[in-house]
Amino acid sequence: MTVIAEVEGQRLLREDVAAARLPRDVVRATGEDALDYLQGQLSQDLAALGPGAATYSLVLEPAGKVDAWVRLWRPDEDAGGFLLEVEAGAGEALVARLERFRLRVQVELELLRWSLVAVRGPATPPVEQLAPAAGEGGFATAVDWAGLPGVDLLGEHAAVPDGVPEVDAAALDAVRIEAGRPAMGSELGPDLEPKVIPAEAGEWLVEQSVSFTKGCYTGQELVARVDSRGSNTPRKLRGLVVRGDVVPEPGTPVVVDGRERGTVTSAARSAALGAPVALAYVHRSVEPGATARLGEGPEAVVQALPLVQGPLAGG
Repeated sequence: MTVIAEVEGQRLLREDVAAARLPRDVVRATGEDALDYLQGQLSQDLAALGPGAATYSLVLEPAGKVDAWVRLWRPDEDAGGFLLEVEAGAGEALVARLERFRLRVQVELELLRWSLVAVRGPATPPVEQLAPAAGEGGFATAVDWAGLPGVDLLGEHAAVPDGVPEVDAAALDAVRIEAGRPAMGSELGPDLEPKVIPAEAGEWLVEQSVSFTKGCYTGQELVARVDSRGSNTPRKLRGLVVRGDVVPEPGTPVVVDGRERGTVTSAARSAALGAPVALAYVHRSVEPGATARLGEGPEAVVQALPLVQGPLAGG
């Protein structure tokens, strides 16, 4: 199958339908104590997750900052256990984090290398129609990226569905940035300095990933305290629309009024906006509409997320 390059790929993702293949790390947790153990480690309520369903959850350090943002899948009753899906390369750190708290419980953790086929666009077929492409033992779920519909297919042998054009991963990443979705390794993860408070990545992320009615879990205190105080965190994840044609490198300082107020975490060229775009954690005092200098390079306008909402007009 011919893989469509980035600019045309972005157009298809926004206006029609297309799919991108991504490697994924999946941690399988099994054993008679798996539910109780994970219930104490994850921010989401596993007991409310039915067989075959998926939801997002945070894995936090005791102080409440983000070690991982995972998608949690619950296989059917026959398979049992739970699957924790993260970006490729983040699985080993996730296993290490879970192992640190695995004391005197019957839980086995296995790291799997699977594939994700991300289908996006206003012409995305129903999840039931696409599910067979996840392969035997695979999973499918509907997704929404800031109003852009799609379906994710996760499995050891997940494939691009028949009739859906394939685009490169860079096209999907540009759409991710436009939608303001953080990713492990760039906006979230155990190796970031400073580590991220959940609400800094977006209040919508907390709403999708946290149960405020379940029992205690590691890191709960900070999440509850920030929520009760209105998510007034020191930084916020913002979008940047760059003036000019230079795509900034991750790590580039975001300078406002002569002071460094943040750092670029991800960047790409947006076909929808006709300009380079980026994500950056910036100080809460920097309001949308402010002009920033990106290191010694171009200026950019700080924007609230998402940068692009839903399909384009042609979709």
